[in-house]
Parts: sequence; structure tokens; C-alpha cells
Amino acid sequence: MSIDTNSDHYQKGLELAEAGRLSEAFDILQGYLRAAPNNPEILNDIGAILHAIGQTNEAIGHFSRALSLQPDSVQIMWNLSEAYLAVGRAKDAVELFGDMERIGIFNADILNRAANVFLEQDDKANAVEMLLRSLQMSPGQAVLEPMIKVIRSKRPKVAFFCGGDGMTFLNDIVGFVEERFEVRIFSDGTDTRLPEAMEWCDICWFEWCTNIAVAASKMPKMCKTIVRLHRYEAYEQWPQKVNWQNIDVLLTVGNEVTIQALKDKVPSIESQTSLEVIPNGVDLSRFEFRERPRGKNIAFLANLRMVKNPAFAIQCMQKLHYIDPEYRLFFAGDFQDDVLEQYLMHMVDTLGLRDVVFFDGAQSDVNSWLQDKHFIILTSVCEGQPVGVLEAMACGLKPVIHNFLGAECIFPREFLFNIAEEFCEQIISDQYEPHRYRKFVEEKYSLTRQLCSVGKLFARLENEIGAGSGRSAINISSVGEFRMPAFQNVGIK
Repeated sequence: MSIDTNSDHYQKGLELAEAGRLSEAFDILQGYLRAAPNNPEILNDIGAILHAIGQTNEAIGHFSRALSLQPDSVQIMWNLSEAYLAVGRAKDAVELFGDMERIGIFNADILNRAANVFLEQDDKANAVEMLLRSLQMSPGQAVLEPMIKVIRSKRPKVAFFCGGDGMTFLNDIVGFVEERFEVRIFSDGTDTRLPEAMEWCDICWFEWCTNIAVAASKMPKMCKTIVRLHRYEAYEQWPQKVNWQNIDVLLTVGNEVTIQALKDKVPSIESQTSLEVIPNGVDLSRFEFRERPRGKNIAFLANLRMVKNPAFAIQCMQKLHYIDPEYRLFFAGDFQDDVLEQYLMHMVDTLGLRDVVFFDGAQSDVNSWLQDKHFIILTSVCEGQPVGVLEAMACGLKPVIHNFLGAECIFPREFLFNIAEEFCEQIISDQYEPHRYRKFVEEKYSLTRQLCSVGKLFARLENEIGAGSGRSAINISSVGEFRMPAFQNVGIK
């Protein structure tokens, strides 16, 4: 049955609502709803009346149903978000933000009001996320930075210790955490300042499971402790020396073979600590995608050491050169071993590849170096999660990856090869789809995805610290001049 919501009788109901005669208006519109229970316009109008008379939870049911029937309605979506905030359901409102942004009704005001709701519920983690996003959307809000600073001062203090192979994989995480917590960084690779740091902080992060993590695990427990293991540490003696009962979270990048090697070293590790996976992420904004044509320049992106197996790459290149001498192989990375350097140079000369294989050294601007390349190859015997390959894929390069143990856990089988002949088949294949390679990284290994998971981990530990310490909630009024401003009440439409 078709219902005319423009009829005089229906419009009379709306006029009564605007005049404040809500009960009469409700009766009229309810009659229309009985006749047309799936009319989104009627559902929305009744929801507005229910909200106005203080029955917002019931209004939410009407708005939700209306939105399911008309998913891109600006008015319905806005009303539902307003109703959620009115009853303190900020998390449900946040679920709408992506669609609100897509249809053009998202703004800083609603983020700030969501932050207020989260603060009233002492949810500092989500409050800060809203304010940071609001500041990014509208940078001129002078009140927000001091407000964020006040909230940050009420959250746990975080210390980062970095040993092993340095800060390479930690910089983006540190930047993310510094926006949300008070942070100190200890990157000298020693444990001399451990007592000072662990007494100061509430959460301690150890990058690489090496000597510093071992030393921290042997100290009296003073804070929540995270140890992040990448790959090689699982094959060393360090995991067996850690007192895992003093570690709250063992974080890995997710390679199942590495995890199994770790369990082989410490069979009882899962009963002693929480083993969690957060893959490394690629900052897609730093790697320019180009729908490049299929070409003949091949990239090898890694420092040159035995585990990366560059000699196999040269052997593969010799086979390819025999098939088509126009292909070129470019290495980006420093030599880590004099013997390996001598051997590779000897092989290049012996195999007649001097004009085909080039050693470009370490690159400060990987994005630029990749611009004229078409393939990214990996010949490692062992990997945790090869970020260089993912960065190249984000630029649109086709991956051609030696089938090391665990490779299929990271990459689709179609990108893997076992022998040099299969390498050549993948290179000369007509299948070349740069957008697919970029999409793979976007969907599985983006930095945004990684940092979201890191944020959830810290929020969980923060809740555990708060539950155990009896910390009080933030009193919004106590921040004085930094209190959130009153925003215009848009209301239910």
C-alpha cells in the first residue's frame, strides 16, 4: 500500500509536532505507520517525536529501521547519530561516522560531542581518538590541543626500550602513542636505565626479544610489560632466558613458522603470557601508487646478508637473462658481509651479468627509487614479515617471492616460486595488475590497520591498570578553561 506523506492529514500531524502538541501528532503518524510499517519517512518522523518526548531509546529503534530501508538518507543517518549521543551510546554513533563522511554530513562538531560522551564515561582512549580526528579535520580549534594534553596526563605513562635491530619498525608506533600518552624512549640498546624507566612508567614496550627484555623480565614487576618479537629472536637463546610470567603480552608480527619456532624453544610460553599478533603496517601515504605499464626492471629491496639469499636472486637472473637479455636487476641495500660481497661480485662477473645487475646501495628515499621498477623479488631463506616487499607492492610492483617456509601465510600462492625456472615464468607472464598489488596491502597490511590494533592493545592494558589501581574518572569540569565548548544543538530533524 502506498502512503502519501505529503497529504494534508499527514502534514497536519507534522504541524502539530512543530507546535509542541506531540501526543496528538504521534497518534496521527502512528496510524500511518500501521498502514505502512516499512515506510522510512514515517519511521523517521515518529522517531523524531519519540526523541522529543524523552523516549530516545525507542526512537533509536525507529531510526535504525528507517536507515536499513533507506541507507543513504542524510536526515535519518544524522538523526540516528544524534539519538545515540543523547543516550550515551557514543560507540554506536562512531559506527555511523564512515557512512556519514561518505555522504558528506560528517563534521568536527559531532566528533567533539562524541568525545564529551566518552569522557563522561571515563573512556579516555576513545575520547582522545575523537579529539585527534576532530583536530585533523578542523585544525583551527585552539581548545583541543590543551584538552588532549589534559587527558593524556591522566592516562598511563609509556616507556619504549629498543635493542636488537634498532628503531626501524618502531618509529610509526612511537609517533602514534606519543599523541595519546606521555612517552619516554630509551634507544641506546642497553639496560642501564631500566630501573628508572620501569619505576616511572605504567606500560613498558620492549622492541625485539633480546637482552634488554630478558633483564626487564628478571626485575620485580612494577608495570605492564610488552615484548615484541619479529623473527630472528625466535631462533636465538633469548626467549629461553625471559621470565615470561613477568611479561603481560608477547607481540609477534604473525608469521606462523616464527611462532612455532618460539614455541619449540619455550613449549609452555602460551600458559605464561598472552601471545598476540599485530602484523607490521605500511604507511600508504608515503608510497605513491602508479598504474605502471608492464616493464623489465626488477627490484631487490633489503640489506645484503646471507639470510636474504641474494646469490639465488643472481642465479634466477642468469636464467631470465638467457630468455630475455633486456631485463635488469637492481639491488637496494648495503652489504652486511665482506665474504658475501666478494662472492656476489664474482658471480656477476662469472655469469656475464655486469651490464644486467646493479648494486645501488641503501636508499634514503625508497619511494623514488621504486618509481621506474616493475617487479619486487624476494629470495630469503627465512622471513618474519618482509616490509620492503609490501612497500613495493603498495607502489604497484608485482611481487615474485621465493617459497620460504611460511611464505604462504603472508602472500597468495600465485606470487610464490620454488625454482629459477618458475621465477622466470612469473616474470615473463602477461599477468600484471598493479592495482591488485596495492589493494592487497591496503586490505591486509596498512599502517592504519596496524596502529588501530596497537591502540586497542594499549586501551585494554589501560583498563586493566585502572581496574587495579582505583583511579578516578576525569572530571570534565576540573579542566577549567580547557573544558569542551558548547556546540550548537542541531537537534532531531
